[in-house]
Amino acid sequence: MEFIQDLITTLNFILQGLWVTIGVTIVALTVGLLFGVVTAMLRVYGNAFFKRLAAVYSVIVRAVPVIVIIFILYFVIARFVNLSPFWAGSLALGFASGAYQTEIFRGAFQSVPPGQMVAARAIGMSRLQAIQSIIFPQAVRLALPGWGNEATLVLKDSTLVFVVGVPEILRRAQQVSARTLEPFVAYAAALLLYLALTLLTTQILQWLERRYRLQM
Repeated sequence: MEFIQDLITTLNFILQGLWVTIGVTIVALTVGLLFGVVTAMLRVYGNAFFKRLAAVYSVIVRAVPVIVIIFILYFVIARFVNLSPFWAGSLALGFASGAYQTEIFRGAFQSVPPGQMVAARAIGMSRLQAIQSIIFPQAVRLALPGWGNEATLVLKDSTLVFVVGVPEILRRAQQVSARTLEPFVAYAAALLLYLALTLLTTQILQWLERRYRLQM
């Protein structure tokens, strides 16, 4: 009974970091989506210069550990731009996720039959109009499974922002562990929260994928 009471008390404290974790994940996914879609479009439909530039971004960022990007943004760039730990960590995660989302959407764009672009241009659409109206909606449907996997990875990678002091779930679990000297209880509570978040995220993304397929 004492263990259960300690676990409940710990959960209540760590729950205060739940919304921080969700906020970091949403910001990172949104930033990553923006970088990913734009860079993927440049890799597939851009001129030679933009294709090379997008490829360099994708290759280099995927080769660098995410925590290094967080440190660079927080300890270097944040000196010149006023960024809180939350925003520095979230934007760094988004910048890193964007490189992986680039590859997800690049594969999706390339999976759309090229004849559709030709047909769109033949009826008078510009290249951009064809991408927006015909290619992109189909690419989103094709990218959803891979993007859903990336979303769960970003959720788990949100733990990395604790190194710059963001009071998310893991940071609060660490505080509880240091105060009570009972790391098992603290990290077991964090484990349960992350498990619940991951399962919920997976269910939402699967529902979204099914609904999008029905609309298509």
